[in-house]
Amino acid sequence: MDKSTAIDLMNHLGDQNKPFLFVVDYAMNDPQVFQPAEIGMDILYDVDGITNCNESRNNKQSLIFQKFPMLYEKYLEKFSFVSDQINKGNTYLLNLTCPTKIETNFSLFEIFLYSKAKFKLLYKDQFVVFSPEIFIQIKNNKIYSFPMKGTINAAISNAEKKIIADKKELAEHYTIVDLIRNDLSMVAKNVGVERFRYIDRIKTNINDLIQVSSEISGDLDHDYFGRIGDILFRLLPAGSTTGAPKEKTVEIIKHVEAYDRGFYTGVFGFFDGINLNSCVMIRFIEKTENHLVYKSGGGITSFSNALSEYNEMVEKVYVPVF
Repeated sequence: MDKSTAIDLMNHLGDQNKPFLFVVDYAMNDPQVFQPAEIGMDILYDVDGITNCNESRNNKQSLIFQKFPMLYEKYLEKFSFVSDQINKGNTYLLNLTCPTKIETNFSLFEIFLYSKAKFKLLYKDQFVVFSPEIFIQIKNNKIYSFPMKGTINAAISNAEKKIIADKKELAEHYTIVDLIRNDLSMVAKNVGVERFRYIDRIKTNINDLIQVSSEISGDLDHDYFGRIGDILFRLLPAGSTTGAPKEKTVEIIKHVEAYDRGFYTGVFGFFDGINLNSCVMIRFIEKTENHLVYKSGGGITSFSNALSEYNEMVEKVYVPVF
């Protein structure tokens, strides 16, 4: 369906307090909205415990997982272009993403089944998501967002202290918090930062990662149920996977990435008739004609180091199966 149809349907279902699942691609060209009875077993979801999958997790085989990232020299070309745009003042935070070929003995279904994440989605055997990042939550007439910016290998000595003290990570986090606060102000009142730079620990098949997030909230009008589609789409694309200023940065991303993100860095979630919970579709594996592709990336600022950003992009290529 198109964007306007999806918005109208979400508004209608929200006004009727009827549950629905939504899956919105990055460019908002192919959004999907489903009532639970319409969802077949070709779409499996788990939204922080709300799920339509009752499959057993027995008899798991050992995971084999290999990744084949682009050469550093090719990444450096993209990084240098972004740095030039930052120096020209066209952007000051840009989330640069890249595709990585992977090989694994697990099917997309098995990755969905055995991954441990707050948000999981298997979409028609086309792609699987196991995201740790909340996009927005709506409950009790309040809207919340939890932008995630900053990742470090937990095995590094004093990892938590290092990432909190890192000037580049601090600048990036300030920028994204300010962007999300401004975004929420378009749909809510009394917007403020509830928690700034708190730590989450993410387990992967390779190692543990430490990730840094903040919590931002605002008050919604009491009639928000009938505008739930308008609210969601007003905030897209997600600031944490684009950058600032958003509109110009999206233009630069399209040029420098030179590939179709598709549903990667879009959002999906579930409205249960009262509350809404959703995530940003990061940690994303897509099936192409010839192989599997894992899409990952990170935020680039004037403080960024090309090799460090490349290593972060590669390190984010994992599955939380252990």
